[in-house]
Amino acid sequence: MTDIPPDFDPESPEEREIAGEAAGDRSDFLSLMAHTYRGELGRMTSWRTRIDRTTNWAVVVTATLLTWAFSTDSRPHYILLVGIVMVTIFLWIEVRRYRVYDIWRSRVRLLEENVFANALDPEGVEQSSWRQLLSEDLREPAIKVSAYEAISRRLRRVYFPLISVLVGAWIVRLTVFGTSNGVVGAAAVGAIAGEFVLVGVGAFYGVVLLLSFRPSGRQAKGELQSEPDAERWK
Repeated sequence: MTDIPPDFDPESPEEREIAGEAAGDRSDFLSLMAHTYRGELGRMTSWRTRIDRTTNWAVVVTATLLTWAFSTDSRPHYILLVGIVMVTIFLWIEVRRYRVYDIWRSRVRLLEENVFANALDPEGVEQSSWRQLLSEDLREPAIKVSAYEAISRRLRRVYFPLISVLVGAWIVRLTVFGTSNGVVGAAAVGAIAGEFVLVGVGAFYGVVLLLSFRPSGRQAKGELQSEPDAERWK
C-alpha cells in the first residue's frame, strides 16, 4: 500500500485538477487514452456476453418446444404460442441489454475512429470535437440508441427468424394435426375462440414484420452493416 504524504490535501486546486495536466502532455494523454480504450472495451465485451446469453436461451427454448410439440400427435398446439411469448420476453430483455451495451461500444468506436485509425493513417480525425464528445459522455452517460432501433436490429439479427419458425410450426400443427372442426376450431385455446386466437397471432406477427423491416434513420454508431468491399482488401 502506497503511503500518503502527510501534507497531501485532496481538496487543493492542484490535486483536484491533476488529471487535467494530461491534456497538455502528449505522451500522458495518449497513455490515458490507451487505458481508457481497454476499460471501455472490457465493459463492451462484458455486455456483449450478456446479450449472447439471452440469445442462446431463446434458441434453446425454441428448439426444445419444437421438439416437444411434434413428438406426438396429442401435444397441444398452444405450447408453441407459449414459446412465442417466451421468445418475446427474451427479446425485451435483450433490447434493454443492447441499449446499455451500445453506450460502451459507441465510446470504443469513437476512440478507434479518431485515435487509432489516425495513428495508423494520419489523414485527419473523423470528428474534430471527439475529445469534447467523449468528455461529455463520461460526465453524463446516456443511452444513444432508441428502443425502436434496438428492437428492429435484434429482430432482424435473431428474433424474427425464431418467431417466424414458431409461427410457421404453429400453423403446421393446426393444419396437419388439427381436429375435424377445421383450422379455426383447432386454434381455440380453452374458452378463447379460434377466430380470436388467429387474429391475435396474425396481428402480432404483422407488428413483428413492421418493426423488423420498416426503414428508419440509424442512430447506433459504428456497427457492421455489410460485408467489406472486396476490392479494398486485394
